[in-house]
Amino acid sequence: MNTMNHNTNSQLSYITIILTLLFISLFYPNAIAQNYPNKPIKIIIPFPAGDPIDVITRMIAPKLTETLGQSIIVENIAGGSGSIGISALTKATADGYTISAVQTGNLIVLPQTLKSVKYNTLKDIAPIALVLKNYQGIAATANAPFNNLKEMVAYAKANPGKLSLATNGEGGYPHLTFEDFRMRANFTYLHIPYKGSVQLSTDLIGGQVQVGILGFASFIPHIRSGKLKLLGISSSVKVSSWPDAQLTSEIVPGFSAEGWFGYGAPGGTSPEVIKLLNQAINQAFTDKAIINKLSELNLMVESQSPAYFEEVILNDFSRYAGIVKASGLQPQ
Repeated sequence: MNTMNHNTNSQLSYITIILTLLFISLFYPNAIAQNYPNKPIKIIIPFPAGDPIDVITRMIAPKLTETLGQSIIVENIAGGSGSIGISALTKATADGYTISAVQTGNLIVLPQTLKSVKYNTLKDIAPIALVLKNYQGIAATANAPFNNLKEMVAYAKANPGKLSLATNGEGGYPHLTFEDFRMRANFTYLHIPYKGSVQLSTDLIGGQVQVGILGFASFIPHIRSGKLKLLGISSSVKVSSWPDAQLTSEIVPGFSAEGWFGYGAPGGTSPEVIKLLNQAINQAFTDKAIINKLSELNLMVESQSPAYFEEVILNDFSRYAGIVKASGLQPQ
């Protein structure tokens, strides 16, 4: 009889524990969200100070403080083309007090082209907000024997393997964008990878290389000065500030490549916290002074939900996996 009572009590205790854990799992995230935030929030920038996303994040930080009522700490963790900062994010506690700037390169491209990248974008990152879109610019040295994308492709086809193209790195986002364009337009070129955009632009201006592809903002000063000529852009639509720029879709129907910047949290962060951060970040990007600054950089503001951002990441991850496979690029 005593044994039966003991077993019954043990079973009741076990059930009590299970019910308690179930209660915590159901209501603990809501409790966190109701109390969030109650201390400063750190935003990791996976690039050096002065990088566009660093400048932009520091611009919106005061706006986030106004909305969330807590200090915003911006910390640069550069290296590995943006992968070291993302690795630090994935190791942080998933409580909403550490988030990171993210972009196409370090979430989509690097995990598929660098063996040293160990994080899993689709599992280790919780998308918060996609805030900006940009596009690639394809520019040529001033004395190149072509003036637009159509003429460049014709030159490449007439001179197989002689078109020299500079990118900011083997397997980087600009390189894969051009590879995709090249495969669809059916021409060949000589790839010359650089470690950064500054030396790339210098050599392009000097004529050591014929063509370069980068985020368009990097080329703007040189195009305006006449040191480089704009061949085209990878935007899906015509851009009002550059109405004569040829679109990649005019050469390859339907082709565009629009990169993005956004913010992410460690995987497993409460959806309620994610929603609150999304609303605060989107609100910050309604500031007119910030919008004007971004317009100068040819960056397009987006204000979308976490679910929208997640869908963009899934689609881009699949697309660039296909490009890597089709191009025969081997992870380094």
